[in-house]
Amino acid sequence: MFDSIGWVEILIIIVAGLFILGPERLPSAAAWVGKTVRQVRDYATGAREQLKQEMGPEFEQLRKPLEDLRELRNFDPKRAITKHLWDDDPAEKPNGHPAVPPSSAQSTRDRPLQQGERPPYDPDAT
Repeated sequence: MFDSIGWVEILIIIVAGLFILGPERLPSAAAWVGKTVRQVRDYATGAREQLKQEMGPEFEQLRKPLEDLRELRNFDPKRAITKHLWDDDPAEKPNGHPAVPPSSAQSTRDRPLQQGERPPYDPDAT
């Protein structure tokens, strides 16, 4: 439920609630919000279970297009293209370079840089 809300936003909501409601009423308001969210979640779960019992096997046929829509909502073009292009050849890394054994890759990355030397380009560091 709170996938898109980070800790900073939650902290801002708590501070705003503290200023708006005051320290006396904030705990009771938070308890009410928690109870209401729990009740709504229980209603949704109960409705889904009742629908599943009444529809039987057709319920899964109804859920499949909804799951496809959820996947489209979380669509990341970069990840899809990378998976499509390099999924067939596990020896290739997504940045187009052949896979390097960890010992040689580690030795070039972990060595100290010489004066004036730039660190190697890492396309995954974005």
